[in-house]
Amino acid sequence: MKAENLPHAQLRDIPEPWRSFLAELDERATAETRLDCMGGFVVSMEYGFSRETADLDVLVIAPRQQIAPLLELGRQGGPLHEKYKIYLDYVGVAKVPDGYEERLREMFPGTHKHLRLCALDPHDLALSKLERNIQRIATT
Repeated sequence: MKAENLPHAQLRDIPEPWRSFLAELDERATAETRLDCMGGFVVSMEYGFSRETADLDVLVIAPRQQIAPLLELGRQGGPLHEKYKIYLDYVGVAKVPDGYEERLREMFPGTHKHLRLCALDPHDLALSKLERNIQRIATT
């Protein structure tokens, strides 16, 4: 199935506590901010697979000036984690295919004033997981 044929999530599809968590992150952002998202959050929210997760894995936060304020609020152990029991996990360095940015899909377009959550293409997402799992096997 091509990525463009997969269902896009809508605002009404954002379950709590994610809806409130993202709304508070959006309020903290002071400029348009792109979050390149991966992991279980993307698998469940964007591609419709049942996968519970307590974190939002983010590969990129751009512009860089938004990294500190968003992580201060949303990181593990931060105020939003204490409030909602979910958190923003800035992975920063992960193995993803070259040119993945060209295949990003915006999640929840038009939902937030500042945040632009972009999901890795399903193939890029799978390849990033494959690389991570190979590394785990090699270290055991």
